Amino acid sequence: MGYWYLAIAIGAEVIATLALKASNGFANSISSIICVIGYAVSFYFLSLVLKTVSVGIAYAIWAGMGIFLITSISAVMYKQIPDLAAFIGMLLILSGVVIISVFSKTVSH
Repeated sequence: MGYWYLAIAIGAEVIATLALKASNGFANSISSIICVIGYAVSFYFLSLVLKTVSVGIAYAIWAGMGIFLITSISAVMYKQIPDLAAFIGMLLILSGVVIISVFSKTVSH
């Protein structure tokens, strides 16, 4: 169940961060509310994950997937296209998440 909660935490964090951009410095009320609720949901589910998954592994996956998804989605939504170095870095982050998830003995499957 921990990894389902982690997926929810990641999704909520991605939505909250994209809403943070759209909030224009908290000037847009709807985006600001979505941002605050999204982060609250994300941290709540991340706290549930930590009951069954080590904090280092959970945070690495949460942060890594958040970086990858937010950058990918913002490239489409906000036309913020990463350069080659950023793209390679994100591929390395994604590779790290996959390696941790598949090969690490500290991850309970």
